[in-house]
Amino acid sequence: MSETALSSPRGAKGAASDSAQSVFVFDVSGMHCAACSARVERVLNAKPGVAAQVNLALERADVTVSGGQSADDIKAMIEKTGFGASLRQGSLSERQAQAERVDEDRAEEERHSFYLFLFSAVMTLPLVAPMITHWFGFGWHMPPLIQLVLAAVVQVIVGARFYRGAAKALAGGAANMDVLVAMGTSAAFLFSLYQVIALGSASVGHLYFEASAAILTLIVFGKWLEGRARRSAADALRALMGLRPREARLVADGATGDRMVPIEEVKAGDRVRVLPGEVVPVDGTILEGRSEFDEALLSGESEPVLREAGEKVISGAVNGAGSVVLDVVAMGDDTVLARIIRLVDQAQTGKAKMQNLADRISAVFVPVVIGLALLTFVAWLALGGNFEAAVVAAVSVLVIACPCALGLATPTALVAGTGAAAKSGVLIRDIDVLEVAGKVTHVVFDKTGTLTEGKPSLVSLHQVDNAMTEADLVGAVAAVQSGSEHPLAKACVDAARERGASIPPARGVTAHVGEGVEGTVDGAAMLIGTRAFLERHGVDLSSAGDAFQMMEQEGLSVSAVARGGQLMALLGFRDEVRAESRAAVESLKARGLKTILLSGDAPETVRRVGEILGLDEARGGVSPRDKLDMLTELQGQGHVVAMVGDGLNDAPALAQADVGIAMGSGTDVAIGAAAITLMRIDVGLVGSAFDIARHTYSKIWQNLFWAFFYNVIGIPLAAFGLLNPAMAGAAMAFSSVSVVSNALLLRRWKA
Repeated sequence: MSETALSSPRGAKGAASDSAQSVFVFDVSGMHCAACSARVERVLNAKPGVAAQVNLALERADVTVSGGQSADDIKAMIEKTGFGASLRQGSLSERQAQAERVDEDRAEEERHSFYLFLFSAVMTLPLVAPMITHWFGFGWHMPPLIQLVLAAVVQVIVGARFYRGAAKALAGGAANMDVLVAMGTSAAFLFSLYQVIALGSASVGHLYFEASAAILTLIVFGKWLEGRARRSAADALRALMGLRPREARLVADGATGDRMVPIEEVKAGDRVRVLPGEVVPVDGTILEGRSEFDEALLSGESEPVLREAGEKVISGAVNGAGSVVLDVVAMGDDTVLARIIRLVDQAQTGKAKMQNLADRISAVFVPVVIGLALLTFVAWLALGGNFEAAVVAAVSVLVIACPCALGLATPTALVAGTGAAAKSGVLIRDIDVLEVAGKVTHVVFDKTGTLTEGKPSLVSLHQVDNAMTEADLVGAVAAVQSGSEHPLAKACVDAARERGASIPPARGVTAHVGEGVEGTVDGAAMLIGTRAFLERHGVDLSSAGDAFQMMEQEGLSVSAVARGGQLMALLGFRDEVRAESRAAVESLKARGLKTILLSGDAPETVRRVGEILGLDEARGGVSPRDKLDMLTELQGQGHVVAMVGDGLNDAPALAQADVGIAMGSGTDVAIGAAAITLMRIDVGLVGSAFDIARHTYSKIWQNLFWAFFYNVIGIPLAAFGLLNPAMAGAAMAFSSVSVVSNALLLRRWKA
């Protein structure tokens, strides 16, 4: 993986992405359900020039401002809705520290919920004990005054958080889960209190103190479980953030020796020493030493990777047994690790299309439920039911109908799924691809660097004109190619160095994507590229005879070289097929997918690679424009197309494809155009990317189904008096926990 393997996504969060637009990230505290997040999002989006996405699972708001609004203005708007807001700002390291503090606060809140649950359970158990003994044939009853005292303690101490939340929500002009819980438990408690006062302490009428206390106990317990699950869903991103070292061991000149400095003080060109067992603090090139590095959390590669002098090492990798000195290439927000974190963060905070229905329902859910509860109460009285039965049914409707599960269904699955994918080396940048990936019918591959090693070597040089020696010719070719990142260009430069040829300066170098390159060396115009490229520039290729065809039949990639309009030589390059490519293609075909190879290389060479790998179709001599047209043609025929590539010439096709998949070793342009990036140079991850996308999409729909199912089934049961309030509270708590737990099953997925 190169140090430029990942591009920054749409502007760094917490900073201005351009002169007219800023993106702010706020941690939002106090949100308990989908109605809460929907309220914040609705208020923010109502402001001209503000576009916001609020994630309930991560308790954060991502706000894009294109007008004159400041971060303080946005913060005030969030707080006006009744919730707390803190801005993440500064460098990635500073935002990481802020996120860690927020995470600690949430962990403390989680512990508080657990202690509150234990207290509530101790107070509630005596209230529900008579009901339990009644099931076994005993007729024990607790005195009403003792029930009143125990229930009042729970209602005041445990219910306080719900009353505060309800008051804030109503003050902000909305209603949320807290309103439902406060109304339901208050109704049960006050009705029982009325019976005790009106009928006396000797009242034999049924009291519902145990219902109000049990509801609060069960909901607090459910919130504790839900909080634990929500925090664990973000474990993958938390683990990546934890890889960022705060200090580096700077190698100083002279006798001062190494010294530890804050990572912010390290600059490009500095030398950093990494001792055995330490985490690499920067992206750099090894100057001294060799060692194995564990990159599992970065690329999903389970085995340590050996790196030697001249090779690159990325921040976040764990050093093995050797000590190495690195020449610093990138640090801080510019490292590969920082870019991975941004991509994972971007995916996890996005909003899938299927969430829109849940959002629309959540926006009106609580008022509708309150209306249904009132309708239930009136209907029971109108149909001859007594007041007590009407109250119990209405309370049950209020308690069982909670929008928490709706709000958590999609974001928890997204967080868990994209996190699991990242741990296996699959970075999902565009979450909309989750829906499309399961519908792919055709997978189109680039050749060089995708199905092949991407490290071609010059193995044949057929000189047509002897006006230049081989060494001078290779040196001139390397001069024109020395500024290019193309694999064939690197092979030419390597060949010149191996032959000891001098590389003169080149002027006016211009690259023609997918065709070739031109420039001037020692006053003579040089052309290097495909047969069509040279012919288009008026070069006569007849002097090469059948050499072109013979070299291509040997499976070589052939480039022609012309100097001053005269054909000079043919260069033959060999790029070995990756060992895992055959198995990867077979895996995709086993899924029923059609596999196609499109390459700018010679048709004969491409055909040979296609035969080796068992591809359904292989076309050579294809320009970037041709690739785009072929993908458009397939899509026009109703096919859903995935494109896999890594080069600059693949970027248009990656953007056009329904699912663009870039190899992590590729160019920033290719990765920026793709929806998915494979962090390991392993084309076998293509099938894995489809799998995790399909699994995540499936979990989202499962969660939405269960969230709707609980309410569609539960509300009528409660309205018809088939659920008592305590059972309704248990069902409501279980609905949120089950949805989050179902999403967490994605964490078990591995490529």
